[in-house]
Amino acid sequence: MLLLATMFWASSFPLMKSLALEQQKLLPGAGTWFFTSLGVMYRFGAAGVLLALFLRRDLLRISRLELEQGLGLAVFGVGGILFQMDGLAYTAASTSAFLTQCYVVFIPVWVALVHRHRPAPKVIVSIVLVMIGLAILAGLDFNSFKLGRGTAETLIASLLFTGQILWLERPRYAANHPLRFSFVMFAGMALLCVPGVWLTAPSVEACWQAYSSPATWGFLATLVIICTLGGYLFMNRWQRDVTATEAGLIYCVEPVLTSLLALFLPAWISIWANINYANETLTARLLIGGCLVTAANVLLQKR
Repeated sequence: MLLLATMFWASSFPLMKSLALEQQKLLPGAGTWFFTSLGVMYRFGAAGVLLALFLRRDLLRISRLELEQGLGLAVFGVGGILFQMDGLAYTAASTSAFLTQCYVVFIPVWVALVHRHRPAPKVIVSIVLVMIGLAILAGLDFNSFKLGRGTAETLIASLLFTGQILWLERPRYAANHPLRFSFVMFAGMALLCVPGVWLTAPSVEACWQAYSSPATWGFLATLVIICTLGGYLFMNRWQRDVTATEAGLIYCVEPVLTSLLALFLPAWISIWANINYANETLTARLLIGGCLVTAANVLLQKR
């Protein structure tokens, strides 16, 4: 189920990149932070409304712990996705997807510090394989390493996603209902974006002009239904059945799927939306790095 969630999330990278390109045509003078804040507000606000329509009276049964868990996930989630989406405007979709997975190191380090024990040897080997794969895929040159804006923002996003994964695993929330705290999470993320939209919007009219074309509505609908309701509901329900470290390694399949989609999906989207978004190419770097990440997950799941 978590692998299926990564498939849903993988499609969000080329979709968000395409949405940004379309919005730049509609509002050339607007900044990337405005598009990012507005997109997250609409995306998670719409997901929250749809989930509320499904739950209806069951929303009245939200407990204090479900409210607490949902709000915590919202804080980590909205920070992570804002930095991720803005960073995506300055880097390739596949590179962004791979750098996001740096939480595969942050999580076991945190767990080891809290519980004062080393991860299992198999987990350590998996982490090493993933980090080598990430370095190859990102094209890191350690002799002249320099963080650009896109890379730096994506790494900050990864750190915040680490908090989200660890918050979801907390034992005190084990009995919470996934749909109810997911509603709190979606609504909280949308509300937390309101100040960002207000501070960055060129005008009030820009809030609807940014989504005034059929293509933007198509991108938004896909992001809401598949990437948000599909991906996050699967995560919130099924991550409780594995450890946070194992979940982090499983989620590293996401950039591999993103890279595969980026080989052909941008051209299809460009034809439909009339934007200039070229396919990425299958390089040796992409192939080797992706194989290392995949090998780490195979090793982790091997009993």
